[in-house]
Parts: sequence; C-alpha cells; structure tokens
Amino acid sequence: MSAIPSPPPLALPASRASVRAVDSLRRLLAFVFFFALLAAPVSAATKSSKSSKSKSKSTTTAPKSSPSKPESPGIARPFGVDDNDPNVFPVVAAESVILCDAATGRVLYEKNPDQLRAVASTQKLLTALVIAESGDLDSNVRCEKVDTLCEPTKLGLKAGEVYRRYDLLKILLIKSMNDVARTLARDNAGSIEAFAAKMNAKAREIGMRHSHFENPNGLPAPNQYSTARDMARLALFVYRDRILRGIVNQRTMTWRSASGKTTVYENTNKLMKYLGICNGMKTGYTAAAGHCLVSSASDGGNHLVAVVLGDSRRAAIWVDSYRLLNWGLHQLKNEPVAGSN
Repeated sequence: MSAIPSPPPLALPASRASVRAVDSLRRLLAFVFFFALLAAPVSAATKSSKSSKSKSKSTTTAPKSSPSKPESPGIARPFGVDDNDPNVFPVVAAESVILCDAATGRVLYEKNPDQLRAVASTQKLLTALVIAESGDLDSNVRCEKVDTLCEPTKLGLKAGEVYRRYDLLKILLIKSMNDVARTLARDNAGSIEAFAAKMNAKAREIGMRHSHFENPNGLPAPNQYSTARDMARLALFVYRDRILRGIVNQRTMTWRSASGKTTVYENTNKLMKYLGICNGMKTGYTAAAGHCLVSSASDGGNHLVAVVLGDSRRAAIWVDSYRLLNWGLHQLKNEPVAGSN
C-alpha cells in the first residue's frame, strides 16, 4: 500500500532487544486481564437469568450493593491473532479507516481512506497543534463572553476568568470542551474565523490535501470536512510533538476553576483503559460524523496510528481500534528484519 509522507523521524528506542523482556511481561498481563473480562457476565440478561435460578433454589439472598454505572458503554474484547496466519485481518465496522506505521508513515491497512466526511472533535488535534506551535503556553488567557456561545460539551467558562494557556490546552484534549476550543482560538487569532484560516493554512502545510475547517471544535458546519488519510497525517505530526503527545497520554487530569473548585476529569479516550499499549489521541462524535477515534499505540519499539471514522455505536470505536492496533503491531513484530535471510 501507499505511504503517508512522513514528518521528521520519530525518536525511537535504540534497541528492540532491550524491551523484549518487558514486552513479554506486558503480553502475559494483558492476556490475564482480558480473559478475566471474558469470564465475567457479559450482559444484564445473563445476570438476570442467573439471579432467577438462584432465587428458585433459596429464598435467602444477600443484600445487593449499588454498583456505579460503567463509564463506557462498551469494552473492547481481545482479538486473538493467529500466529500461523499473520495475514488474517480483523473485521472493522467503521465506514472509513486507516492504519499506519507512525515511524515511517507506511500504510498497513485502509478502507475508504479518502472519503470526505465530518470528523467531529478529532479535529481538535489540529486546533491543539496550531496552539502548541504558537508557543507561550505558560501565559494566561482571559475568557470572553463570545467564547461561551457554543453547544455542549462545555466546561462552563465565564467571561473574565483567567487560566493558563497550557491548562486550557490540556483539558481541550483530555475532556474535549467546546468552549475551551473557542477560547483558545479567539485568544490566538482574534476570532473563530481567523483561527479557522490558520487551521486551514496549517493543514495545507502538513499535507492535508482534502480537508477544510470552519471552527476549532468540530461542531457541524456546512463546508467542514476531512478524510481518514488526512487525519492520519495530522496524527503523525501530533505524535511527534513532545507537548501534545504528553497531554493525550494522560488518563486523568485535575482542573482548578477560577473559583478554586477542583474536579478530576477522565480522558474521553477509553481505549487507554482497555488496551495498555494505547498511548493517546482523540475521540469525537456528532450525528453527522458518527463515532470517531484517532488513536496511537507503542509496543516493543513499534509505533502505530489508527483512524476510525463513522462508527454507528460508541462501543464500536473501542473494538475497531483495539483490533486494528493489535493486528498492526503483530504485523510489525513479525516482519523480517531488513538484511536478514
């Protein structure tokens, strides 16, 4: 397959041999963890059935606790790769998909990668790249009334509040707040329209040839679109940015509001919970875009980026991305070493 022209080389570990022992331990722990998941009841119906059988045998029941609602509607189940047939590819449900080697840009798999479509909040990766490259991240940003005029999800910023630019960038990528995107954009360029022009200029600069952006948050706009291939191109640049890569890899963050109240937010990218080698990137959803996820993973000196656009269910983005990344890492690890016989 073709390759996405790669940004400057990614800094990789000096030797793969040095990580093999850790790699083996990771795999053992991963298998134990996921088989434990599979052994658990998989649906409310199963639980109900077992409960009714238990009641018929005994009238004494233990008091029930009130388990908290799962944070995600779906858990990615493990995909067993057949070591005897490394060419077997898992089925993915998303409408548009691409998987590439993050070190070289080489495309390992693609499905409708050039289909023009909305990409929802995944385009906040471009917003973040523009902000990060503008620098001055330790300076303060003052919120204005116009920043708050957007649909949920919102952090609830108020006019006159002041926050450090880096902190706003963090919560933008970790919790995907739309008012935060507007605040950063307006502060950077003077207006949403001016910032969109900077987004499009940056997109052209990094080779996103089939994309156009109208706002910094990914909310629906008539002339706003991208492709899986272009989003993979963007992801390669984000993956090489030390600041952004450090942010998207965080599973939680503590936010302190102007009033002094602190709140702990969990990353919207639940794949990092279900797949330990996943090291970040960005979720997105609108009715027009469907469920979307740009994700990255690293294991044993191999690095991957996956883009999944247009899944019909939120749970499916975890499953599709889990399968893509596992399969891709299997391919890279089983490739013959250059120069070997």
